[in-house]
Amino acid sequence: MKRILIIEDDPVIAEVQKDYLLAHSLEVDIAERGDSGLEMALQGGYDLILLDLMLPSMDGYEVCRRIREASNVPILIVSAKKEEIDKIRGFGLGADDYILKPFGLGELVARVKAHLSRYERLVGQGQNGQRRDELRLNGIRIEKQSRRVFVNEREVPFTAKEYDLLLYLVTHPNRVFRKEDLFEQIWGMDAIGSDHATVTVHISKLREKIERDPSKPQYVETIWGVGYRFNI
Repeated sequence: MKRILIIEDDPVIAEVQKDYLLAHSLEVDIAERGDSGLEMALQGGYDLILLDLMLPSMDGYEVCRRIREASNVPILIVSAKKEEIDKIRGFGLGADDYILKPFGLGELVARVKAHLSRYERLVGQGQNGQRRDELRLNGIRIEKQSRRVFVNEREVPFTAKEYDLLLYLVTHPNRVFRKEDLFEQIWGMDAIGSDHATVTVHISKLREKIERDPSKPQYVETIWGVGYRFNI
C-alpha cells in the first residue's frame, strides 16, 4: 500500500484529505507543523507528500526545499496562495504539482495517483515487465546502464553531456530549473565558460532529438524568466 504524508496545519482539511485517500486504498499520516512534517518526510519512507505552504515553525517552501535536497519523492503543494510567483517559487524549489484551495477531492486523488504512477515508472519499479535500469516516457526510452536513448524505438545518438542533461531532467520531472542550476549539476562548479549559452545550446539539441516539433516542445518547456521544465 502506498504511503502518503499530509503536511497541513488545518486539522479539518487534513482529515478530509486523509479520509478520501484512505477510501482509495492509500495509507496516510498527518503532520500539522513544518518542522515535524519535514522530520517525518525524511525518515518515514513515504511515496508522496501533500504540502501546505503556510505552516507553523517552518513554511512549506523551506520544507519543500529541504525534502528535495534529500529525496525525489513527489511533492504536491496544496495551497490557497494563487499568485503566479507562488507557483513559480514552488516549482523552482522542487514541487511536482501545485493544487489550489479549494479543490475537488476527486481531482486531488486523480493527481495523487497520476504522480505515484509516474514516479514508479521513473525509478524503474513499474509493472508490465519494465527493467529497473530503464526509463520510459511515452515514446522515449532510456537505457541507463548502456546510456542509450530511443525515440519511438529508434536509437538516437547523444553526446555525453546531452545524455546527462536529458537523464537529469527526466528524473526530476515537472520541476523548474534555472540555467545556473543545470549548469552546476551537469558541468560542475569548476567549469569555465558561458553557462547560459552552454545550457541553451544543449537544450536546443535535446529538443531536436526528442521533440516531434522542436519549435513547439512537448517535453522540454521554457518557463520564461525562470528556466526549463521537463513535462511528463
